[in-house]
Amino acid sequence: MQLAITLLGHHQSRFMAEILPAIRDCKCHIVDIKSSCIGQTTAAYLLIQGNWNQIAKFEGLLELIKKRLDIKIQTLRTEAKDKAHSKDCLPYSIETISLDHESIVESIATFLLDHEIDIEEITGSAYQAPYLQSSVFSSKFIILVPASVSLLILREEFMDLCDQLNIDAILEPAKR
Repeated sequence: MQLAITLLGHHQSRFMAEILPAIRDCKCHIVDIKSSCIGQTTAAYLLIQGNWNQIAKFEGLLELIKKRLDIKIQTLRTEAKDKAHSKDCLPYSIETISLDHESIVESIATFLLDHEIDIEEITGSAYQAPYLQSSVFSSKFIILVPASVSLLILREEFMDLCDQLNIDAILEPAKR
């Protein structure tokens, strides 16, 4: 059994110093973990695994930690990812950069979902461009392209979208 966890706390709260030992103490193990600072907030995303008893024990500890540290925690019990679906897919990455405007991520995500392409991960941020007084937005997507999708046609249609939105983009096989 797996448990997906989202944690949000003030940047100065050291909630990870309490969460990680609690995972170990409950005899669960981490399958995936991501953490980053967003403004004055620290966000963490974890996927842990254990038997039902270990997961239930950990969920009980989370409630205590949540109250003690005044953080936000959301959980969802889940099963292991279906590997059969992703076997017939190619992992690709998309990197973009453009002047910052409202619907960049939405436009790209909509394009991918309309083409039945799974989005595994999205990261992005706006920043002040060197030498300019303009804000720039860069993003990176990790996607799974089904084998049935023509890469040539996908690349051509994606680049047309980027040209329309004035986005500089690279679509290439994901490197790990």
